[in-house]
Amino acid sequence: MAMSCDHPDLLPLEEALRRLWEALPAPAVGEVRADRDDPAADRAAMDGVALRAAEGRLPRRLLGTLFAGDDPAAFRVEPGTAVRIMTGAALPPGADAIVPVEQLAETGGRVQVQIDPEPGDHVRPRGEQARAGELLLPAGAPLTAAALGLRAQVGLPVPVPARLRVDVASTGDELVADPTPWQIRDSNGPMLATLAHALGADVRRRPSLPDEPEALARALTAPGGAPILLTSGGVSMGEHDHLPSVLAGLGARILFHRIRLKPGKPMLAALLGDRLVLGLPGNPVSAYLNALLFLPVALARLQGGAFPDPWRPGQLGERVKNKGDRPLLQPCRREAGRLHPLPSRGSGDLVTLARAEACAWIEPGGSEAGAEARWLPVL
Repeated sequence: MAMSCDHPDLLPLEEALRRLWEALPAPAVGEVRADRDDPAADRAAMDGVALRAAEGRLPRRLLGTLFAGDDPAAFRVEPGTAVRIMTGAALPPGADAIVPVEQLAETGGRVQVQIDPEPGDHVRPRGEQARAGELLLPAGAPLTAAALGLRAQVGLPVPVPARLRVDVASTGDELVADPTPWQIRDSNGPMLATLAHALGADVRRRPSLPDEPEALARALTAPGGAPILLTSGGVSMGEHDHLPSVLAGLGARILFHRIRLKPGKPMLAALLGDRLVLGLPGNPVSAYLNALLFLPVALARLQGGAFPDPWRPGQLGERVKNKGDRPLLQPCRREAGRLHPLPSRGSGDLVTLARAEACAWIEPGGSEAGAEARWLPVL
């Protein structure tokens, strides 16, 4: 996506997300190799009987039953015999096929096969999935649930799943519990805390950050902070928007400030030591949407996950206008598989956002009814 010539200092969203991903450290995860053949023995793929396929449909005498985990050497399949076997059990010596229960008739300790078995029928052969020493996952592979299960399967230590902690703090002296007409309640704090929890974080609400620079610096450097701090407000161009300059004065590494998105242009991301500060805009729609886009990337990276893709494909039910040169995230409702835009009054319209089910990406110039449009779910 090219930068706008009208706003050369605005960073495209994809570039901002990439910068955030690459700046954060991922957990060191070593390679995964098979510690033994997988499966380690020929195993039954279905419940049935283990037998010698060459004997065709001849009746067999049942020797007993093998369950998963049983030592298969307890039986030996000779001509005229078979062993009842459960899914996952190792094949006994002498057997080379499984006939499923549904294709058997059993009477008086003998079993009659109703098909013509072939060697290997319903058998998972030793080493079918992997051979001992085979590389299963390279070093640095994402720690997905399946990858953790694979580590356990080969006997490697498995990290205990834990929610990453996120601190949430609004900014502004105008935030009070019982507002006068010129003051407001803090809606961003509860909204962002709930969103962060829904995205998989362990959340702690912090007191509102002050508008005075020295007090703000003390609050940002207070001990005991979480690896991620979500703030809202204080990142735009107002006289009390001190967060960018205070972070710079504290030696923070500014990853980006101001992105090419509507709403959400003032978005800031910075590394203050080993703590990530996501400075969201103060208007609630901007704060929500930027958190929805950037927080999953930070959580996935710090926990060793894969780069998340939050977008879903969709189609617009009506035409959507978008004046200006920034992509728009338009609140919509969803009906019959289509996205229908809701009348919105801009980045401060929390009423419309609360009624929305999705936010559709609209390129500058707008999109026509029936056009394809990717969208984000409103959580």
